[in-house]
Amino acid sequence: MPNRILVIRLSSLGDVILTAPVYKNLKAHWPDCRISVLVKPAYAGIAAGMSGVDEVIPFTGLLSALRRVEAGGFTHLLDLHSNFRSWLIRQLCAVPQVSVYRKDALLRRLFVFLRLPFPALERHNVERYLAALAAWDVPVRERWLSLGDYGGPGATAPAGADRPQLAGGGGGSFRVLILQSAFLGDSLLTLPLARDLKAILPDCRVTVLTLPKTGALFKDSPHVDDVVLDDKRGIHRGPRGTWRLAQNLRRRKFDLALIPHRSLRSAVLARLAGIPRRIGSAASAGRWLLTDAVPFTWLMHDLERNLALLQPLQPGIRPRPDESVFVARDAQATQTIGMRLREEGVAVDERLVGLHPGSVWATKRWLPERFAALARGLRAQGLRVVLVGGESDRELCGRIAEDGGALDWSGRTDLMELKALMGRMCLFVTNDSGPMHLATGLGVPTLAIFGPTTRELGFFPYGAGHRVVEKDLACRPCSLHGGKACPAGHFLCMRLITAEEVLAQALEMTARQGEPSPEGGRAPLPEGTR
Repeated sequence: MPNRILVIRLSSLGDVILTAPVYKNLKAHWPDCRISVLVKPAYAGIAAGMSGVDEVIPFTGLLSALRRVEAGGFTHLLDLHSNFRSWLIRQLCAVPQVSVYRKDALLRRLFVFLRLPFPALERHNVERYLAALAAWDVPVRERWLSLGDYGGPGATAPAGADRPQLAGGGGGSFRVLILQSAFLGDSLLTLPLARDLKAILPDCRVTVLTLPKTGALFKDSPHVDDVVLDDKRGIHRGPRGTWRLAQNLRRRKFDLALIPHRSLRSAVLARLAGIPRRIGSAASAGRWLLTDAVPFTWLMHDLERNLALLQPLQPGIRPRPDESVFVARDAQATQTIGMRLREEGVAVDERLVGLHPGSVWATKRWLPERFAALARGLRAQGLRVVLVGGESDRELCGRIAEDGGALDWSGRTDLMELKALMGRMCLFVTNDSGPMHLATGLGVPTLAIFGPTTRELGFFPYGAGHRVVEKDLACRPCSLHGGKACPAGHFLCMRLITAEEVLAQALEMTARQGEPSPEGGRAPLPEGTR
């Protein structure tokens, strides 16, 4: 007889979403089990759309919940709420197999009120949920969320907000504005949103509001029809500049706004522009200005968090098989870069490895002398090495190039030329940075070095075949983007990563590849290790 499992989670939307890995692991261990979830009525739609959930029981009161549980014939009860109500259900329903997640409520209160730290509080809630499966000897195979792990009527509107529908189902004159005025990496991870939007509404006209430095990226996309530049450090600075930009957008009469940028300013711009339907993240600082707020979780890659904004338009949206490769290659730029490489003595059949040692944030930069040692090690194996970066990286790259015997192309490529150069690489080794996402978006095998940031923030290399080198330290992550200096003063997250281990990973990745394609690129590798 298949196991019948009841999962109790009577908390907030974010906590409900974080239970998704639990269902995936239960189904992987017991494929024929039936999973029922007891949640608040407001989140029943979210739970119903979660992968592995067979039944949702809305909690409308203790007595009705007890009746439903007693009639369910459950063999297992997993209490992921662990409060007095869930304790009563456990005691009164007599389900044979019971497991309860460890909440550590007292330790949390001591930390909040007295600032007393406890090691137990360093564990993420998902880790606590998954630890509760050990009582049933269920192995943990999945720890992360993907688009499609939750869904259904997942977008929620703020109280009192109307949610205009798509006029005519997305007719030919339907105008959509995507607001993304963040860093290069954030902008790159917005490209699949534009592509999949066009798949849902083929005849819509897509405009992207972005920074001047990332404008070329969107102008180069076949899925973007127009680009509006947000010069928020220039003419669009401050309240007056924001108002001027909003009036410009209002004149364009957009029907729909998709807002992956979670700032208050982006939500204000969409509202002031008079756009009737505004879809953004529930974590947005301007959530109250949205007509649709889509659930947000740090355990999902940012690319998929962006795609989740399409759930109100297509609730069953899932990542495409080729979702990880979303940057188009330009034949003319590839030819130009090929000529420049030959002028510097790089033969057409030579294997080229790119190194990116820079970052806006000092703590994200692996040690320069180790990049130089890596370059020497790669050259010793017959690989050509080229350093890339912006104007601000020229001194750093110059020192590494001299010490490591590599080509120095820092400050010598614009965004489109960098894209073409990456297409010629068999491997890209980089800090956690915007160019990392450009390389993965092109399908170039990428080896990323992570220090202060972690996978849990959602910006790891997306797709099969990429790897991350990192050290498991209790102080990681210390911030969302990194910082100017290590808060703890030891910088162990980068200092513990040796040139030898990065070189070993790099050589293993290049050894597993086939011959170069005619364009100089390589097919993605099988799924790599971390």
